[in-house]
Amino acid sequence: MSVEEGNDLESSEGCVVPVNLIPAEELSRYSVESDVHAGRDIASYVNGQAPDEEVLHVEKLKRETVIGESYDIWDVTTDKDRYWVLTNLTNLYSQRFFPSLDYTISFHIGLMMRLKSRPEPIANYEPTPFDEVFRRMDQADERHESAVELEDFQAVGMLLREALVCMIEALRTSTEMPEAIELPQKANFLAWNDLLMNQLCGGGSNKELRQHLKNIGKEAWQLVNWLTHSKSGGQMASSIAIHTCRTVIGNSFQILERDQEAHLDTCPTCKSRDVRRHFDIHIPPEGSYYHSCGVCKWTDYPDLQADSDPAEL
Repeated sequence: MSVEEGNDLESSEGCVVPVNLIPAEELSRYSVESDVHAGRDIASYVNGQAPDEEVLHVEKLKRETVIGESYDIWDVTTDKDRYWVLTNLTNLYSQRFFPSLDYTISFHIGLMMRLKSRPEPIANYEPTPFDEVFRRMDQADERHESAVELEDFQAVGMLLREALVCMIEALRTSTEMPEAIELPQKANFLAWNDLLMNQLCGGGSNKELRQHLKNIGKEAWQLVNWLTHSKSGGQMASSIAIHTCRTVIGNSFQILERDQEAHLDTCPTCKSRDVRRHFDIHIPPEGSYYHSCGVCKWTDYPDLQADSDPAEL
């Protein structure tokens, strides 16, 4: 058969090589090792960075350790592009522009070292139940920057109000509440804020901290509602409201992270401390955290065996 007769073959100096690569959907069948839980986190990250693309295949290539810092390297194929995704902090690089993996690793490590050396810490881009909250806050920032008329500042107040409502939703769906407690309506921010702070920051030793969290949450809620309807709100009031909400959301995120991390620090099967925490929006009813072990592949994902892929549920 000549080269012209075969659609999948190409001649190069007497050698015949395939032109069409294995479809991305088939690649997972030939992977020697897989880490489905960490892979789902990487797929979620790529979905967030390239929302108009569909992730078809995720494969962990290796881990590099440089000056005590570990970086996981992933190969991700979408329906439109192919990426290197490197962690700590997580970032993606199109293989069209970064064809050399060695160069990409060196570039990434240098970039991350520069970012981490800045006075202000750079947040890691891992999927969390607060993703929607952060998106709302970004919208409020953008509207604030371009605000001129009274209606613009009122719109900032509305966006901040929505961010606080999303914050309560993220806390509520990630916190196990005692069955004996009568739950307030979803839209009752103040009642939920008090209830969640009691649950996430309980105990006599946390009394002052718990009261502070309740008070600042209440004040932020009152402030954004005032800004939404105020006839005198302006640049200063809008800026203060944004900073106040960021403080409340940051506090809540830290409290939730501490609560989740305290639940499990060693694998119940092999006793390894390589226990990772993941968030899956598809866990009923409205998303939840789960854990997996990097050594024995144990997981507490609901109704999931260790070698199963949560994406197939």
